[in-house]
Amino acid sequence: MTATRGLEGVVATTSSVSSIIDDVLTYRGYSIDDLADFATFEEVVYLLWNEKLPNEQELAQLKKELAAASAVSDDLLNHLKSLPLKNVHPMAILRTAVSMLGMYDAEAEDMTKEGNMRKAIRLQAQMSTVVTAFARIRDGKDPVAPRTDLSFAANFLYMLTGEEPKEVAVEAFNKALVLHADHELNASTFTARVAVATLSDMYSGVTAAISALKGPLHGGANEQVMKMLSEIKEEDQVESYLQKALEQKQKIMGFGHRVYKNGDPRAKHLREMSKQLTKMTGEEKWYNMSVKLAELLGKEKGLLPNVDFYSASVYHSLDIPHDIFTPIFAVSRVSGWIAHILEQYDNNRLIRPRADYTGPAMQKYIPVTER
Repeated sequence: MTATRGLEGVVATTSSVSSIIDDVLTYRGYSIDDLADFATFEEVVYLLWNEKLPNEQELAQLKKELAAASAVSDDLLNHLKSLPLKNVHPMAILRTAVSMLGMYDAEAEDMTKEGNMRKAIRLQAQMSTVVTAFARIRDGKDPVAPRTDLSFAANFLYMLTGEEPKEVAVEAFNKALVLHADHELNASTFTARVAVATLSDMYSGVTAAISALKGPLHGGANEQVMKMLSEIKEEDQVESYLQKALEQKQKIMGFGHRVYKNGDPRAKHLREMSKQLTKMTGEEKWYNMSVKLAELLGKEKGLLPNVDFYSASVYHSLDIPHDIFTPIFAVSRVSGWIAHILEQYDNNRLIRPRADYTGPAMQKYIPVTER
């Protein structure tokens, strides 16, 4: 056996959910460029779960089911109020809350296809409600109940702020949700598949995936990008900040990708939304700083931005708290996690790789009195 660090280059399974071939990302064979430009997030959810784009009737039915399932119990909201929301990262809260959702779901252990699809609807809908609820509760505000007449993207922003969002904000947020929905066998998706390959339930798989997404080398990168931009502060400080960071061998978040060699195809879409939103808010410096940083790092290290880089200034421009960036990633990516979980159930085999042992061999036990 030959060990491969990080499973780099290892093909661990077959999947028809999404692909990355020659730096082109597709969902079920549809280019991410087409989906980002033309599709609603609800269409993407349907596509990922049903292997085809919905017709008008199917899309209307999905929207109706998501809206009907979006409310969470008062017991769960009261439990959120009892948690130390001021001192704990929101991803830790989300991890606990999703696990709790499983305890409130009478069908949590129903492993039929129909039961799993009903759980999929509830998980997709309720994660938005949970994220926006704890974001408000920790600020001393009451949660805002979901509306049934808004799109998925608009409803999230409405529940977060209590105000109906502007069209450009909904467009930007919908695009971000579409771009983050799935990404082949990434760390959190692989974690979800490992969990459910034991035939554990869907809530277990999603909770495990959230745990993997929490890390700064995965979903937490966009939060770290905004932290970096906030530290730079002004456009004329970009070059000196970067040189100092490189001299100290600091990792610059939001750049590079293990799979893409010629750049992340998702980044250009969020770059354009960053340009529009920062201009609308009168804070173009965030976009300008990002562009300058990308140009300099490209020249210095040959690194290109990934999807996390421009999503930071997009979310900031939407007045979203920085530590909510990663939970938003989860709100989108749960659509992909669920697609992979359903696929794993359909053709399951326990995931159990081997390890290349590098420790001492054939040691002799010595009684404790003689050590």
